[in-house]
Amino acid sequence: MRRTSLTISGLLLLLTVPALPQSLRLQPPAKVTAGESFTIASSGSGTATFYLLGSSHVAKRTIHLGEDVLVPGSEVSDSGLYQAVACVASDCSAARFVVAPSSPARLGFLVHPSRAPVSTSNVINATVLVFDQFNNTLLAPTDVDLRFSPPGAASYDRNAATHRGIAWLEIGSTPKQGQFQIVASAGSVTEPRIVQQVASEACGLRLNGTHNGRFVRVQTEPVRDCSGNPLSDGTIVTFTKIDSEGRSTVDAPIKKGVATAQFELSGQARISVACGVVLGNELSIGGRP
Repeated sequence: MRRTSLTISGLLLLLTVPALPQSLRLQPPAKVTAGESFTIASSGSGTATFYLLGSSHVAKRTIHLGEDVLVPGSEVSDSGLYQAVACVASDCSAARFVVAPSSPARLGFLVHPSRAPVSTSNVINATVLVFDQFNNTLLAPTDVDLRFSPPGAASYDRNAATHRGIAWLEIGSTPKQGQFQIVASAGSVTEPRIVQQVASEACGLRLNGTHNGRFVRVQTEPVRDCSGNPLSDGTIVTFTKIDSEGRSTVDAPIKKGVATAQFELSGQARISVACGVVLGNELSIGGRP
């Protein structure tokens, strides 16, 4: 966000401005827009030295008093506080004016996170900053439209007004995994973002086992969340076996929707399964005495 300050040379000049003669005056317009040319009315007669002092630009030229002073848009591309000064010998007149940002031309659009679990309240944050073509932040309240297109559901719109240049919304994810598109717009400017909705925690985790002599092969049923979305391949499932030789665990990734493991048994064994914070069922299996 831009902050406007006078240049050092401008401050020194204004500190040395003496008492102003009544005939020498500058009158800037009530409204000035960044990047747009305008005129400053002047009074008096003869020639004067004109200074324009901004946050990042200083201009100097000779003007004819009593005529309008043309200020090109290139000299006021930065929004903020400016000072116009006209001097005849040791007599100077100064006037302040504010340059407002132009119309929306660019959006700074931030969406967090890039991946969100399904069916989770207030998990997606959308933040929009509105800039004009000169990268000035539009501090005046500006309407921002947000269009949400979740996977497998109808699109819907929300509206938010900027406060000090920023608009912010928080929404929940929808039940189906896939690409959730969010498009922000202000005026004719649009900016899209994508959030990848992924399966949430496993739900109804089930384990089956096949006993073959000293060994048992265990496998989960297809691992899904509570909305029916399959958990992505590579998600780790932990199998735990407890028998007469103690406890042993196997961490296995989900492949094609299921996870498998094999244990060697010593007597009666209990085998359980977990995925993240979710526990599944437990099997009791007899093994080698």
